[in-house]
Amino acid sequence: MQPLQRILLVDDSPRDTEMVLDALESHHLANEVAAVRDGAEALDYLYRRGAFADRPSGQPAVILLDLKMPKMDGLEVLRVVKGDPELRMIPVVVMTSSREEQDLVNSYQLGVNAYVVKPVRFQEFVEAVRHVGGFWAVLNEPPPGSKRRQVGA
Repeated sequence: MQPLQRILLVDDSPRDTEMVLDALESHHLANEVAAVRDGAEALDYLYRRGAFADRPSGQPAVILLDLKMPKMDGLEVLRVVKGDPELRMIPVVVMTSSREEQDLVNSYQLGVNAYVVKPVRFQEFVEAVRHVGGFWAVLNEPPPGSKRRQVGA
C-alpha cells in the first residue's frame, strides 16, 4: 500500500496556515501537509530545489494556494504550474480572501480547479478546509499514472 500524497499549502499568513492545519487534523485527513510561505517557496518545493532539494519524491495530491503573497503571488504560481507539462495535472485550489472578480476570472483562465473565498468566521473556515481537503486529497480520482493511494486500497 502506497502512502497518501502530501497536500501543498501555500499561504503567507501564519494564522491561516495554522487554521488550515488544525482543520485538516480535526477532520482526520491523514495526508501530510507541506506548508510554504510564498510562491517562490512553492515552486522550489515542486521542482525539488533549494531547501526542498532533498524532500521525498512525488508531487502533492493537491495545492491549496493563496493569491496575495510576497515575492511571487498565487496567479504567478498558477501560471507556472499549469504551464508545465510535468505539473499541470496537479489539482490547484485557490483559497483566498480576495473577492475581486478579476482574480476569479484570471484564476480560471489559468486553469485553476476550484476557487474558494476564505470565510471570515472560524467555524465556516474549518468546514471549507475540511470539504476542500477531503475532496481533493481523498475522493478525487487522480489522472492515470498517478501514484496516489486510493480510498480503501
